[in-house]
Amino acid sequence: MSQNRPNPPGRGTGDRTPSRGPIPGMNMGCARWLLPMWILLAVAAFAWTFGLFDRGGVEAQEIAYSEFREQVADGNVEAVRIENQRIEGELRSPATVVTEDGTTVQYTNLVTHAPPFGDDTLLPLLEEQGVTVRVEPPDTGLAWWPILLNLLPLALLLVVGYTFLRRSQAQGQNLFSFGESRAKRYTGATQATTFGDVAGAYGAKEELQEVIDFLKNPTRFERIGAQVPKGVLLVGPPGTGKTLLARAVAGEAGAPFFSITGSDFMEMFVGVGASRVRNLFEEAKRSAPAIIFIDELDSIGRRRGAGLGGGHDEREQTLNQLLSEMDGFEPNIGVIVMAATNRPDILDSALLRPGRFDRQIAVDLPTMGERLEILKIHARNKPLEEEVDLERVARGTPGFSGADLANLLNEAALLAARDRRERIVAADVDDARDKVLMGLQRGDLGLTQEELQLLAYHEGGHTVVAAALPHTDPIHKVTIVPRGHAMGATQQLPTRDRYVYPWEYMIDRLAVMMGGRAAERLVLNTATSGAEGDLKGATQLARKMVLDWGVTESLGPVALGSNDSPVFLGEEIGRGRDYSDETAREVDEEVRHILEEAYRRAYTTLEEHREALDRLAEALLEREELTGEEVFDIIGLPPRSRPSLTGEEQDAAAEDVRSRVAGE
Repeated sequence: MSQNRPNPPGRGTGDRTPSRGPIPGMNMGCARWLLPMWILLAVAAFAWTFGLFDRGGVEAQEIAYSEFREQVADGNVEAVRIENQRIEGELRSPATVVTEDGTTVQYTNLVTHAPPFGDDTLLPLLEEQGVTVRVEPPDTGLAWWPILLNLLPLALLLVVGYTFLRRSQAQGQNLFSFGESRAKRYTGATQATTFGDVAGAYGAKEELQEVIDFLKNPTRFERIGAQVPKGVLLVGPPGTGKTLLARAVAGEAGAPFFSITGSDFMEMFVGVGASRVRNLFEEAKRSAPAIIFIDELDSIGRRRGAGLGGGHDEREQTLNQLLSEMDGFEPNIGVIVMAATNRPDILDSALLRPGRFDRQIAVDLPTMGERLEILKIHARNKPLEEEVDLERVARGTPGFSGADLANLLNEAALLAARDRRERIVAADVDDARDKVLMGLQRGDLGLTQEELQLLAYHEGGHTVVAAALPHTDPIHKVTIVPRGHAMGATQQLPTRDRYVYPWEYMIDRLAVMMGGRAAERLVLNTATSGAEGDLKGATQLARKMVLDWGVTESLGPVALGSNDSPVFLGEEIGRGRDYSDETAREVDEEVRHILEEAYRRAYTTLEEHREALDRLAEALLEREELTGEEVFDIIGLPPRSRPSLTGEEQDAAAEDVRSRVAGE
């Protein structure tokens, strides 16, 4: 049930203050007078729809033209007003009409329309009945209300567009400068970070110091015929300080420093990124000597034309322009390009050739001494008790990046503040490390006594095997307290950083992974799902031993695996396997043989130390968590991995294991 350490968290984006107001991006002043415009528009539409301007408030009943002639013939019409083909009439006595829904309506004013082909008999009929006739001349003026009603939506759009334009200009995003660079310019006066704020990374700082010296005193290099690299690529895992080194260069160098991220070049319109690259280099050349820093270069520097779907037009045009600016037909004088990425395997080969990014600087995970320096820097503003040993913390955090170490001390400070203490104690740092490694402590899961006993023996199996075998890392802590996705964990912390793993260490490591399953079989005669993570990790390690490291006798010193992992969709389809089906079968058999032998070693070791396993399981059920020193006191072994063995005895034990695994 031991759990691998989670990957460090990704880099976050800067917070942006959300826009406020009725319309995003519009200030409150515009909103105050925009609301009356909407009200005016609604009133005008209502008036135009119901014809209040034309009717003058007089209610009239519209009837058919034939009914109108009948009213005239009956002598019930007193006066009419004719305008074009519209006829309005006043009746001498109310008339009755039945509407379409069957209701009866009486009216004294009527409205009708003359036929478009005319009626020559209407005027004589009106004269015969003594009807007063008023003829209105046709309206030759402009129809202002329809014009205004048609122009109001256009005016509203213009106002909104003008408001957005003013807002974008206020934020420095001119609509007419869409293709201009968004890089921020820094100088030594505006950037306070220096190399003194960067712990470790001595090789990277030495390489970057040459760039700074060239910018400050270029004649010293020119006299000997040396040319500073045109491009410097910082490569390393996330959180190792690549961007921090770039900020330190900006603080150390007296030259202008232009900082931009790769995503700032990308837009939905093809060609905008290339335009911004041109604008950036033109601005840098005007300020030469200058430095351009592109963070997350892989967002625009990916391999061109890869994958099933081909390339991305905007990204590829941006990359082509960057290649041309760095080393194209026109010389690039006085501008040094720095970039950072944690995915150098997906970068285009043309970007990495000499003349562009001449120098690649590896920014690796810090060593134990570098971790100590990083912890001291991040502990400057944190009150620590004297019991907090930063050297011990550095020794117990192998594989931590600088960002992880900063997060570790921050979590410790949060735990101290949660308990309302003024200073950070050692327990806070230990709890913070457990939180970072294994996740948050889970509450009461309602585990039964039988399940707790199973967890205790499972973790006890890992611990006893780790304590008994000669080539394992020291035990730091064992717990059955659920954290994250793990129900328990056995923590082993090396006494030093390891860069080379010998055969003896790997086979002992596999046996420790199999210790939990072996304890389940030995004590409870069962197998549970709790060994899932152990089996996956052991299988992965065994396959690397066979495929990549060539440490087995049967297959010999040959690397059958491939380091070129597919990074684009469909790239793996056209790549065949590097070995035959018969070899693949042998690989599977060798992996299974190694894992079975590791399980047998773990099972045999637990049989030899069964009493120690029972005592450790009882202690875990009682106390739930034990330190490494407490573990060795309980199981009765020396507090190291069999230090009583001499060098010859360790070599003999390793040779015996090697012979059994190789099948000799």
